[in-house]
Amino acid sequence: MTNQANRIAVSASALVVAVSAFLGGGAPALSATIENPVAVFSGIDKITGRITTFDVYVNETVQFGALQVTPRVCNSRDETEAPKTTTFVEVDEITLDRKIRRLFTGWMFADSPGLNAVDHAVYDVWLKECKQASDVPAPNAEGAAATN
Repeated sequence: MTNQANRIAVSASALVVAVSAFLGGGAPALSATIENPVAVFSGIDKITGRITTFDVYVNETVQFGALQVTPRVCNSRDETEAPKTTTFVEVDEITLDRKIRRLFTGWMFADSPGLNAVDHAVYDVWLKECKQASDVPAPNAEGAAATN
């Protein structure tokens, strides 16, 4: 074998060993994502300075001031893992002429509330946590929205 062929064979062997170690448990296991039915948000009314914390069931809508908040998914990790709580949320504004205008669609991160918090002229909303249960009754079968 030539030197170049020898180097290629050694590189290929090293690649096979690395892939085998990764697939065979040599790499750290990926943490399991916990899907939660309830997202917990905080919101501030900038005029009154009042901060409100409210629970919203996934795929349900809660009104906070002129905003409607609808989480589509709320994920967290096991307590043994580093915290990483995220939600994919849609936030709409009800305008003065009673039209609905989408303000935000995207991911919010509880550990970085300033990264993707909703910033409105009067109201700000951010994710606090995700949880498995709420003191707020689950929405009824008709899907009526709760109001704050």
